[in-house]
Amino acid sequence: ASTNQELADLTAKAFGAPYFRVYTSNDVIGCELASAAKNVIAIAVGMSIGMGFGENTQALVITRGLNELTRLAMARGAAPLTFVGLAGVGDLLATCGSPLSRNRTFGEALGRTGSVEQALRAISSTAEGLTTAQALVELAHLVGVEAPIMEAVCDVVTSRITPHQAFLNLMTIQTGAEINPV
Repeated sequence: ASTNQELADLTAKAFGAPYFRVYTSNDVIGCELASAAKNVIAIAVGMSIGMGFGENTQALVITRGLNELTRLAMARGAAPLTFVGLAGVGDLLATCGSPLSRNRTFGEALGRTGSVEQALRAISSTAEGLTTAQALVELAHLVGVEAPIMEAVCDVVTSRITPHQAFLNLMTIQTGAEINPV
């Protein structure tokens, strides 16, 4: 992403190949926040897998997580269509759906063990969402956006609640219109 379209086009041309397609975006804020938030959502998806929940729960976490990150990014000036593209849905599905995703794998271990330390030992690598969760929750509070999934992950990775309690809390959120006004 770049606000300079000429530079973005040059970069896309330099990195593009028949087997690697590069698309450009002028929504720097949207791409940055989508890139950060997908890791936190992937931890939540992983926790659901680690606790034995099925694909419907994963779909719920992904779609409601996408709703959260879209509203958060739009509150910071991002374009809503960014989140139906590769930086949004594309990266979110790849990260949440891949068993090779460090964040999803960390979440799975966290859901199984209930322990951040044990989950970190199990993956023996970095899970970016672990540190990103707190920053995103602080940003959500700053701009007045509700982000219950991100808050749940933050509470779990800071050992305030267990993964099981996080999902129990999420299930008590009042339901309403699926698509919140943006």
